Amino acid sequence: MSFATKASPISDAHRENLIGSIWIVVSMGTFALEDTFIKAASRRMPIGQVLMLFGLGGAIVFAVVAVRKRNPFLGPAVRSNSMRLRMVFEISGRLFYSMAVALTPLSATTVILQATPLVVVAGAAILFRERVGFRRWAAVLVGLAGVIVVVGPGRESFSLLSLLAVLGMLGFAGRDLASRAAPPSIGTAILGFYGFVSVFIAGGMIGIWQGRSFVWPSAMTAGLIVAAIGVGVGAYACLMKAMRTGQVSAVTPFRYSRLLFGIGLGIVYFQESFTLPMVVGSVLIVASGLMIMAQSRRRLLCP
Repeated sequence: MSFATKASPISDAHRENLIGSIWIVVSMGTFALEDTFIKAASRRMPIGQVLMLFGLGGAIVFAVVAVRKRNPFLGPAVRSNSMRLRMVFEISGRLFYSMAVALTPLSATTVILQATPLVVVAGAAILFRERVGFRRWAAVLVGLAGVIVVVGPGRESFSLLSLLAVLGMLGFAGRDLASRAAPPSIGTAILGFYGFVSVFIAGGMIGIWQGRSFVWPSAMTAGLIVAAIGVGVGAYACLMKAMRTGQVSAVTPFRYSRLLFGIGLGIVYFQESFTLPMVVGSVLIVASGLMIMAQSRRRLLCP
């Protein structure tokens, strides 16, 4: 009887991590599609306008879901400090990452984004006191080295625009950590609503900075934005489910699956090339993720 009692928490932890990992993989595939649609739409109209329409559409969808579930939009939990921080990080992440998607190769931007789990693991150790040993800290450093290889400071091909993806990645990592800290009473629909409101705000900020006149979208552009809204809403819901299921340091490494989706879509639809620094950086980042996953599994089996 005592053996069953001790085994139960481990079994539950494995099950929660498995469920969270599945949510992550699904969300990464749909996020890659979202990036593809947004990048394609931004070639036909200003990126600020694309993001405003995208954010508005997603916010409306989640607002309808929240109303049907009778989730309060302005309850005490929504006004908590963690939710305020989450919105700040969401705006900054969307602002810089969307500019990176529009102005730099999708494949390179996707590779840089894969450092998000490393920052989340480090943040989980510092903020949530999750156990992160020496080996996982070493994995974090290896992954960050991979990001430096991809960005390529010092190379002739280096562009400051690459830093947009880095800033976006840091914003998304902060958002994920704030989502974990958000009160459990806040439903996914409310998180999604405010997330897409943040996208709308980020789009407005980009529009003001660019100073370009808005244009009426063509049928093709409208279709791309509607498609982005559809997959974006699904991806966002899956991500919020994942970040609230299982251990953060065990679940988040599965975000590396976005690497395959993003690179594949960039090569197929935008004729991008996969350079040697991107290969080396990707290997380092993925290797660090595998190291973290191995350590998480070992810790669950041998607490």
